[in-house]
Amino acid sequence: MAKVVRYKLKEEKKKKGPVAKAFTVIGIVIAAIIVIALGYFAYVFISYHRIEDHLVIIPYGTTETESLSVGKEMTITSYNIGFGAYSDDYTFFMDGGKESWAFSKEAVYENIDGAMGVIEEQKPDIALFQEVDYDGTRSYHVDEVALVQDAMWELGQYAALFAQNYDSPFLMYPITQPHGANKAGIMTFSKADMFDGIRRSLPIEEGLSKVLDLDRCYSKVRVQVDNGKQLVIYNMHLSAYTSKAETAETQLSMVVQDMQEEYDKGNYCIAGGDFNRDLLGNSPEIFHTAVLEDNWAQPVNMSLFTDDITLVAPFQEADMIASCRNPDKPYEEGDFVVTVDGFIVSANVEVTYANVIDAGFKYSDHNPVIMKFKLK
Repeated sequence: MAKVVRYKLKEEKKKKGPVAKAFTVIGIVIAAIIVIALGYFAYVFISYHRIEDHLVIIPYGTTETESLSVGKEMTITSYNIGFGAYSDDYTFFMDGGKESWAFSKEAVYENIDGAMGVIEEQKPDIALFQEVDYDGTRSYHVDEVALVQDAMWELGQYAALFAQNYDSPFLMYPITQPHGANKAGIMTFSKADMFDGIRRSLPIEEGLSKVLDLDRCYSKVRVQVDNGKQLVIYNMHLSAYTSKAETAETQLSMVVQDMQEEYDKGNYCIAGGDFNRDLLGNSPEIFHTAVLEDNWAQPVNMSLFTDDITLVAPFQEADMIASCRNPDKPYEEGDFVVTVDGFIVSANVEVTYANVIDAGFKYSDHNPVIMKFKLK
């Protein structure tokens, strides 16, 4: 009887063999996927780091003058160049579009060259740039810092300052074209000597959001004024992809407080850059566009400013130009636009003109902004 039972068990085992093997293979595959996924998430969070706060940055380059003059009208520009990717037909996956890289390496060169051409026409005394990659998967590892620097130095003699904004781990999303690992920063140029450069880390969210929004900072540098005081220049790029609206407000509050402290010491202060907030408060109404269902550009909180430190939202009613488009689809006239780029000044800075330069979003999802001013 025992032999018969063993025989039947063997027969039964043979019949179930292929099915069992299939389930075993599926189980191994699932287990491997889980292990890889867990390993990747561990890599992202373990390798994630924030760049050092209060990091000293040394300006470099040759300048035209040692100081700025009181009462003389000067020009400052600010331009988020979108890592050389955002031509007017480009879309971005984090804004509802498709692409995660620039269309090509050649496109990066073309967009940077075009963007710099727009700034060169303005011949600014001070120029600020954001989203400048120097080693990024998304920008084919083109050294955009060198491209921007060379273009400015062809225009004239400028001191330069580069502050690294973030150094991201390799992001595997989207799967079809991973955003990759990217190193980027913000650049400041001045016709007068700059000194005492510093990088200040901005507060960011914790958890998964910090990986998506990456690191954030503002740079701060000084220029001597001929009356013995200093002009303190701030370059900033505030958070966009956050789950909490107050994150960008906390960042902006930090910049304003820093400026207030410098103004209280008797210095002049100008900040410029990408706020990622609607500086006009109601851009869709002003520019007669539809409102986005999930509008990331919420109105800037005006209560964050003080009597001494005020917002300069670039706008001229005769021109009606916005500074940013939503890259969920290729740009067309009438699409949603908003002004998120602008300036902040201390009370001893007289603003004589502020506007958006109409570049048609040809080289970036941002148009550059310009401000003319005098030091009182």
